[in-house]
Amino acid sequence: MTNFGQTGPEVLQTRPTFWRIGPVGEVLFYAAAVLTVVWFLWGVYSRFARYGAGEPDHAARLDDLPGRIARAAKQVFTNEKQFNRDFVGGVMHAFIMWGFLTLLIGTTILAIDMDIWTKALGQESFFQGAFYLSYSLVMDAMGLLFVVGVGIALYRRYGLRMDRLWDRHNDHWDAFLVWSLFLLGVGGYVVEGLRILGTGFPEHETVSFVGWFLARVFQMGGMSESMATFLYPFSWWSHALLAFGFIVAVPMGKPFHMISSFANVVTNDDKAGKRLPSIPTDLDHTNAEDIDDFSWKDILDQDACTKCGRCSSVCPAKASDRPLDPRNVILDLKSYREKLDAGETEQKPIVADGGDSVIDAETMESCMACMACMDACPVDIEHLTSFTRMNRQLTDEGELQPSMQDVFQNVMQKDNTFGDPNRKRADWTEDLDFEVTDAREEPVDYLWYVGDYPSFDDRNKKVARSLATIFEASDVSVGILYDDEVYDGNDVRRVGEEFLFLEQAGTLVDSFEACEFDTLVCTDPHSYNTFKNEYPEIDFDEFADDPMMEFDVEGFWNRRGEVEVLHYTQAVQRLVDAGSIPLSGTELDYTVTYHDPCHLGRYNDEYEAPRDLVRATGCDLHEMPRNRANSFCCGGGGGGLWMEYDEDPKPSEERLREALEDTDAGASVEKFVVACPMCMTMYEDGRKTGDYEDDIEIVGLSELLAEAIEARGVTVGDSSTEAGESAPADD
Repeated sequence: MTNFGQTGPEVLQTRPTFWRIGPVGEVLFYAAAVLTVVWFLWGVYSRFARYGAGEPDHAARLDDLPGRIARAAKQVFTNEKQFNRDFVGGVMHAFIMWGFLTLLIGTTILAIDMDIWTKALGQESFFQGAFYLSYSLVMDAMGLLFVVGVGIALYRRYGLRMDRLWDRHNDHWDAFLVWSLFLLGVGGYVVEGLRILGTGFPEHETVSFVGWFLARVFQMGGMSESMATFLYPFSWWSHALLAFGFIVAVPMGKPFHMISSFANVVTNDDKAGKRLPSIPTDLDHTNAEDIDDFSWKDILDQDACTKCGRCSSVCPAKASDRPLDPRNVILDLKSYREKLDAGETEQKPIVADGGDSVIDAETMESCMACMACMDACPVDIEHLTSFTRMNRQLTDEGELQPSMQDVFQNVMQKDNTFGDPNRKRADWTEDLDFEVTDAREEPVDYLWYVGDYPSFDDRNKKVARSLATIFEASDVSVGILYDDEVYDGNDVRRVGEEFLFLEQAGTLVDSFEACEFDTLVCTDPHSYNTFKNEYPEIDFDEFADDPMMEFDVEGFWNRRGEVEVLHYTQAVQRLVDAGSIPLSGTELDYTVTYHDPCHLGRYNDEYEAPRDLVRATGCDLHEMPRNRANSFCCGGGGGGLWMEYDEDPKPSEERLREALEDTDAGASVEKFVVACPMCMTMYEDGRKTGDYEDDIEIVGLSELLAEAIEARGVTVGDSSTEAGESAPADD
């Protein structure tokens, strides 16, 4: 028998396995291990089998599976999304994940040595010498990071009591997960410390520095070697049974997120939210009458939720005291599904206006479709897909605000959201000193989709005229559709009116195909997103025989990206960079801040073109704390522009407060620059209701550019100024 208390070169550098456990204990351990693994595998299989009851998903989720797994592994192992907006949380999760994985791998290596390498294959154990010493050092070091990480989690949850970690869906599983992990980590060191003390402090065990430290603490506390030997089996079995209990619990509750979250990242749709799933033309189709109307990916989303509250903490609707909490919507659906499957509740409507439903209609009406929740989610939950499914159900049942119903009527009858005669769509051009080309009559470089608000809203007409002035000052030909332009349908789709969206899309694509142009340019980021990401997804052939769909489009439009789609900031940036619009970067000297529109920024990752243009005018740009992907929504998306809410403060008011109080320039900010007509409308309203009229001016980026061009002394329409030639500046 090896004397583990000796020192010197003759001592075998390893540790005893099943020390003080005995043959019977070893048999019991293996029996429990087998039962645990069987239970775990059956539980995991049952959870994944449940997803099969959901509807097929609209997106290709398993194409290029090796590539998907590699991308998911990178995201998970680097913890890149965990660090987003929460550095401490990122460090905490990295410590827990890498510590847990190291301990799991280490335990697996030990099992391979004991059960396969030595017992099954009859080879000499490799769990000794340099390998053992390296193993022990790494396990102790990573285990310590694991305990520190779980300790931070305990402090944030129970010490700081972070608001976003507590809500109505907190239950015993939250406590079980964090405390069981903590006890597993600490318990492993206690077992190690008792063994080191009980075997007489073998010299080579100093590499197990945490266990060695605890053994010394036990010794200084009066524990003898014989006492440690006596206590060791009890601590060993406690640790083993807790480990088995944790593994058994994985498929049963919150610990399952370690599996479902990775699966969710693997199967994510990188265009989720920016393109919504279409619905079949089958008249028997239902959107959200039953929990199994949701797709298998929607149900996986529910299981992947870790209750971290990151989505809730960035939601502008929740910040404005609207009834929406993105986390609770996902978890309400999950809770209902689990209770229904267990026979603990009766079937009820998924979403309805009042009454006994899983989700209330007012909750869904509160969503601004800003995608902040999806951007913040570390496990790629696609909230907006589930939300849209429920909005479509409400639309089918006619349970929407009257103001929204009026918008639907306006679009159906007048082809615009204002309800004005569509023949007046281009009346805004009458105040210009030049004529805007009719793209229906002659070829153009840019076909400019002006949009509803720049066409009919008085404040946004100024944005349209300034953008027309910019284009006229360039060397490209730009034309519009005049009264053949109709509403693009983006926001009514997000409210749930799918067929009205399809009708508008078909009518508009008919007009596009009747024109000759190279690039489609949009004033509104909402239009830009829907033309770029949603119109190419529509198979118009499906609606060829539908008498309600009065268009002649066949097949797909722009399926392969033959037509380039740009937001006006991208198009103008190209013109400035090419010298077609002469700016020196010194024309204006305002102190400004810029607001990222959700549909341009979070939806389509365009952050730099607008900023480059602001700087090109000479303005001093100061960023708000929430900028780029973290930008705060104006409140106008998802139909918010047309709905009535009792909220305080409004998202627009909060954003203006941030501009004036939280930027480096503070109250010195003169102009709040926007690049979206809906943002313009919401912030002009917020400036009045928030009493900011004397403090800051809302200005469209195109208006700023037009002013800079005028200050440069460029005469719009003057052919004597050639492309790239700078006109003289005013003195």
